[in-house]
Formats: sequence, structure tokens, C-alpha cells
Amino acid sequence: MATEPVVLTARALLLDMDGTLVNSDAVVERIWRRWAADHGLDGDHVMSVVHGRQGHASMAVLLPDRPVEQNLADNARMLAAETADMDGVIEVPGATAFLAALTGTPHALVTSADVALSTARMTAAGLPLPAIRVTAESVGASKPDPEGFLKGAAELGVDPADCVVFEDSGAGITAGIAAGMRVVGVGPRAAEHGPDVTVRDLTEVRVAALPDGRVQLTVG
Repeated sequence: MATEPVVLTARALLLDMDGTLVNSDAVVERIWRRWAADHGLDGDHVMSVVHGRQGHASMAVLLPDRPVEQNLADNARMLAAETADMDGVIEVPGATAFLAALTGTPHALVTSADVALSTARMTAAGLPLPAIRVTAESVGASKPDPEGFLKGAAELGVDPADCVVFEDSGAGITAGIAAGMRVVGVGPRAAEHGPDVTVRDLTEVRVAALPDGRVQLTVG
């Protein structure tokens, strides 16, 4: 976690959802540990892989010899189960105030969830959906590939170097760095993956609009 506040300026923010804005760990643990048991895999190992990735991409890592088509079909079932299970889904502390402070600042949601799941989880957590959203349907490659973040920057019309990413997972932080962006790591998973700065949650981020249209972030 940051010991001294770090000040970053940006023209746009790109925001992950799970673990960053929404705490969905309870349902992710339930569904993926059940999947691990069904496939004879170690639950702790599975949980070390799945955060930040699209489900079929996690399956490809965990079951490398399984056909892609089987992973995609299994992923569709998993997404349906996750979308039907909102028990324990809450906002990450500070998320409501953080999103409210971004009014007028270019920002986008960049998530490995699909439209249905991201809408359901943001709604369950009581959070507004950003106008621009890059979801699983929007990209050909899952995080840790940078495609989603680069697409978000392009849709906002902002150079990647002028963007700051907020992420919690290793896959997401790797994607943000690969996109040429600065990365704020959120939560306990983030620190070991090399973000520019790490915070416990979004209560440790303060947002101020600058006269030239940029946003100043005081982090930590």
C-alpha cells in the first residue's frame, strides 16, 4: 500500500470492475471452487488464476489440453450461473464517491465480464454504469492482453499514455502496463503485480478536475 500520497494526472481513467469497483469475491469463490472440484483441480490454484481473466481464458490455462469449443461452452454456463448469483455482491469501499467524482471526466469500464454480468453486478452493488463500457463481447483477447484497455482509450479519444488504469488482478495490471498506461492497484491482490501505486480501496483516492480538462488523482 502507498505510504506517501502519490499524485497522478490523466486525461481519462479506465476502470476494471470485479475487485476494483465491485467486491464479487464471495460469488467468484463459490462458483469457481465448485468448478474446480468438478474437474478434480485444487481450488486454491484455480483461484490464483481466475481473477481478471475471461472464464474461457482461465480454463485454457487450467485445462490446456481441452478443446476451445468446450471451454467456450463451459464459460457460457459459468456466466449464466454468475449472473444469477448476486449474493454478497457489494461495492468496494469508496466506489460510489469515486464514480460520482468522475462526473465530467472521461472514463470507461473495462471488464472481463460480459454485458449481462457487468450490468447485474454494478446494479447489485448500487453503482452507476459508465457510459462507455468495454466488456467480454467487445474484445478478441482477454486480459492480460492489453486489447480491452487500448479499445477503451480509443473510444474515449485519449492517448494510452494519458490514461490511468484502476485494477486489482495480476492479469489486469499486466494488461494495463502492456497498454502503456499507468496503473493504480486496488486491494490485497494488486501489490505483488507491479502497479505504479497500490491502495487498500477507493477511499484512498481523491479526484480533482484541473482547469485544462485533466484530472488529478491523489492516491494513498
